[in-house]
Amino acid sequence: MRRIELEANQAFEESLLNRTSAFNADALVAATNIVEAVRERGDAALKEFTQRFDGVELESFRVSNAAIDEAIAKVDPTVAKALQKAANQIHDFHERQKQQSWFALREDGALVGAKVEPLDSVGVYVPGGRALYPSSVLMNAIPASVAGVKRIVCATPPTKDGSLDPAIVEACRIAGVTEIYAIGGAQAIGALAYGTETIAPVDKITGPGNAFVAAAKKVVSGDVGIDMIAGPSEVCVVADETALPELVAIDLMAQAEHDPLASCYLVTFSSEYADQVEAAINEHMKESTRAEITKASLDNQGLIIVCPSLPAALETVNVIAPEHLELHVSNAMELLGSIRHAGAIFMGEWTPEAVGDYVAGPNHTLPTGGTARFSSPLSVDEFIKKSSVIQYSAAALMRDASAIMTIADHEGLWAHAQSVRLRTKLAEQEVINGAAE
Repeated sequence: MRRIELEANQAFEESLLNRTSAFNADALVAATNIVEAVRERGDAALKEFTQRFDGVELESFRVSNAAIDEAIAKVDPTVAKALQKAANQIHDFHERQKQQSWFALREDGALVGAKVEPLDSVGVYVPGGRALYPSSVLMNAIPASVAGVKRIVCATPPTKDGSLDPAIVEACRIAGVTEIYAIGGAQAIGALAYGTETIAPVDKITGPGNAFVAAAKKVVSGDVGIDMIAGPSEVCVVADETALPELVAIDLMAQAEHDPLASCYLVTFSSEYADQVEAAINEHMKESTRAEITKASLDNQGLIIVCPSLPAALETVNVIAPEHLELHVSNAMELLGSIRHAGAIFMGEWTPEAVGDYVAGPNHTLPTGGTARFSSPLSVDEFIKKSSVIQYSAAALMRDASAIMTIADHEGLWAHAQSVRLRTKLAEQEVINGAAE
């Protein structure tokens, strides 16, 4: 891992990071072409791309009820039980995020408020490739279900024999998914956004994916809603001398094994301790089943920052604005107020990032690449929309009329001002019911 030792008065700067951006120009060009092909040729394009990229020919992309039942029957009971436990805790957490419509009545009789409604339909993308992610089904579909979305569609790449991982199908069942399609990549995003002969379009698309999926979401954004443009995953571990090096090491590796582009940051207070962590990584690597991916991530994207003080370490964290932040320190809760930017914060030695990935309850779909400076984790809020509600009385309009007309006149919008001016005249003549109230 690359190492930086900060001087006593030296502040960590973003320029010191070797971050992989979520934006990929080549992927954007390719994704645009794929999405346009799906938009123009529908199912025919889907079949072509599925054969080209997934190596399988499919007559139908929708997974039948019979195939769903067959897949669920193959799920390891232990896996099914674990998924159900995770789902229960994810559901409980997201229930607390639900919003209600609200209305407020002013003294002058004006009523204002917000009407909260769930989206009609949502597409959940679940990646394949290097790993299988039934947890992503739970994290995306359950908040949608809690929000009240009636149609929840899951798209995920098929395996080489055209089937889906049984655990993903079981997760779909648990989470309330209503349709499952064996399609992946940018072509799946295009199908969800614009529809095909056999796939009805959705109103919003959520879920992680590779660079081409991220680019496709960017392409369709505006025509449909999206959650975020996610880049490679990342973790930042702040560790003092109380943290066991072997635990810090394995937590860094837990992120690195996702992807060679995953970023792993260790923020600590001595080079000697950093050496201990790196030694522990080397020991763990001997047993890793994903050593090649892990090593590539740590060699190319790993960074150790040795800080002269705790305040310097915390400000370093805020500059990184990591997707996942682990505070392996003795007083983690006391430091929480100093953390301004992080997607998810894991406090103390008993809280590895893995608990958040799977069962704790908070969502594991998080802002990456420093976007925690302005973005939040996926939540129920992503699956609702709000309509403003306004009802004025004559008295309320008379009270605000002057301000409205002044601003409208300043902006040169004659009809805006006139729509209020006419009503004030009618109100003064008590022509409109309630004007005299």
